Order: sequence, then C-alpha cells, then structure tokens
Amino acid sequence: MPNKELFVRYPKNPIITAENLPYSANSVFNAGAVKIKDKYNLLMRIEDRRGISHLTLAHSKDGISDWQIDPQPTLIPKPDHYPEEIWGIEDPRITFLEEEKSWAITYTAYSGAGPLVSLILTKDFKKFNRLGPIMPPENKDAALFPVKFNGRWGMIHRPVCNRPGVGAHIWLSFSPDLKHWGEHQILIHSRSGSWWDANKIGLCPPPLKTKDGWLLLYHGVKKTVSGDIYRLGLALLDLKDPRIVLARSNEWVFSPKEKYEIFGDVDKVVFPCGWIQENEKILLYYGSADSCISLATANISELLEWLKEHNSQIKG
Repeated sequence: MPNKELFVRYPKNPIITAENLPYSANSVFNAGAVKIKDKYNLLMRIEDRRGISHLTLAHSKDGISDWQIDPQPTLIPKPDHYPEEIWGIEDPRITFLEEEKSWAITYTAYSGAGPLVSLILTKDFKKFNRLGPIMPPENKDAALFPVKFNGRWGMIHRPVCNRPGVGAHIWLSFSPDLKHWGEHQILIHSRSGSWWDANKIGLCPPPLKTKDGWLLLYHGVKKTVSGDIYRLGLALLDLKDPRIVLARSNEWVFSPKEKYEIFGDVDKVVFPCGWIQENEKILLYYGSADSCISLATANISELLEWLKEHNSQIKG
C-alpha cells in the first residue's frame, strides 16, 4: 500500500480544545474512549492551570461533534485517601470486562515517587470503585485485555528503569483478581540506535481483538536535536496466548504532521489512549501536542494487511 494514509485525519481537527470546556483549564488531551449503546464517550485528561490533571467525561451522538461535557470534573485526584494521586491522575484507558459486567479504567496516578498504574471499576460512569495502585512507580501506559487467559486477567504496561542504556519496554503481567499482579515479562523490546521506536515505547489504546490476533497500537519516542517525536506503530499478539508476538511493524504508521500535532504544550506528539471499533472501521481519539483532542479513522483489514507487509521482529 505505497503512500497510503492508513489513519485518515478528520478534516476539522481538533475536535475538542480547552476553549470547549465548561470550566477553566490549560489543556485537554489523551482520552479513553468507549461507545455505550448509541452514545460515544470520551474520558478526557484535563490539565488545570496548576499543572495537575483530572478526568472529565464527554459524550456525543456521532463521535465527532456536539460534545456534551460534564460541567464539573468526573474524577479528581483524592490524595487524602489515595496519596499516590498527589500530583494528579492521567491518561485513562478503558476496557469492558464481560465477566465483571464492569468497565475497567487503568490510569496513571502521579505520586511523589513518580507515576504508577492505578485501577478503577465502574458500571455506569457515575459511581466509581477505586482499587488503588496495582503497579509501583515508575510505570504507566497500562491497559487490560477484556478476557481472561487460563483463568487470569492480562495487562500490558510500561515500567521504566532509570539505569542508563536499559530502555523502556512494553511488559505483560497476569492477575487472578485484578489486584495482585505477577508473571511479569517483557512483551516488546524498544529498539536501539536510530530506529523511530528506539529506547522508549509504550502501549496506546487497549488491545483490540481481530480475526488475526490482538491488535496493538503503540508509541515510540525518537530523540532528536530539536526534541522528542512521538510516533505510532502496530503489533499483533496471539489470541489465545498474548505472550506470543506475531508481528511488529518496522515503520511507524502515524506521525505528527499537522500544525495542531506539532505545536503545543509538548511539540510533535500524537498520543491516543482510546479507540472505538465499528465493524471494520476504527475511530482513533488522540492527544495532539498534549494540548487538544483529535480524531482519525482507519480500516482494520487494511491495518492488518499493512502489518503483514511491514512485519519485523528485529530488536535492533
């Protein structure tokens, strides 16, 4: 598929900016996304003018326009009861757990010791059950699979080792009860050298079940003399055993290009935390330059075909 844009940007991007919010804030970005019945829902990360983030729900009938945004924050940090949230809550990823009849929201709690992974369960996005931290710092970019594997839940996440030269890789862990996690293992290594995904990678939206396997969209960070560039690539995991990586793209599939993606609070960033599947179509909601929310669409079959053509297991 030469020169074909697999992810097609909505021509009127961005779809939500801080100016659309019903209260004062610095920026809005990195939203989890779900469709419930006939309503599209975004759980958006909003950074206030202190620099502390919280989460606010927005919904729309078409997933594109006329977003109705909660007049007050939906989820705020509660450091008095959850001290790990002292510097905010960020980057929600939402997975429906059929066995639990609940939505699981993995998010980054920004503690005094660094970011860590926390978990919330909800049945209606009105009442929330905080399970608290499920991974110690530093760790983020976490999302659950919607099903169990051999009686255990699976979660993808991204711990960080501060030792020079180690890199930040995508990990996989398992749990019998959503609270206690073990069997930690590296799932996808970051590459090294001049690769687009060298040294630091992480999951974007939750894994998406397809006929060929679990489709992953992940970000890679390239360090340049003018700053970092956040681009997106694809990977595919075995449906029955997610420890098996069937494919990984050698090229990026989506990269900052438009002005609203290149200039903002953090330049040159496309960062999705949520996508919604509608038959063969994907609606991808992504943070643009850590300043606003944008939309792109893609076809699942085309993504899978492209990944077959660009499959590489080279670690670099």
